[in-house]
Amino acid sequence: MIEEKNKKIYSYDAAKLAMESYCAYQERSQQEVRDRLFKLGIKGLEIDTIISYLIENNFLNEARFASAYVSGKFRIKRWGKIKIKQGLKLKGVPPAIIKKALNQINEEEYLETLTDILKKKMQTLGFKKDLKTKNKLINHALSKGYESNIIFFILNNNELTN
Repeated sequence: MIEEKNKKIYSYDAAKLAMESYCAYQERSQQEVRDRLFKLGIKGLEIDTIISYLIENNFLNEARFASAYVSGKFRIKRWGKIKIKQGLKLKGVPPAIIKKALNQINEEEYLETLTDILKKKMQTLGFKKDLKTKNKLINHALSKGYESNIIFFILNNNELTN
């Protein structure tokens, strides 16, 4: 490692070792690893070589990353599929892998989570059953990344706003 104005420049071997521990700590996308390598001062073909090494040695796996991302964002942050899909796109995950990962969400659990989110929001709004409250519920669910048709289905088939 050579230090240049408080910025460390890593050698190929040091960067490879750093990326092993970076990927072992938490699931990463290829784009996250690529960005990190660039910050470490690694350029061009060496980045691709390190990423290939990480994939071959199972440190890096896009499908595993997408699955972990979907699971975490849905179960912990309670995001909807639209917001999760957008997040995965920003991480550079291919569409086929995104679709497969999103299909892992149980539809019944998805509807229950959205219903729970709407009920909790309804409590904060004071249980009013008017159009203004319904709009606030819809906007809240949309901001969490849920699909409008599912939001309307739950609002119309539940006693939240009827």
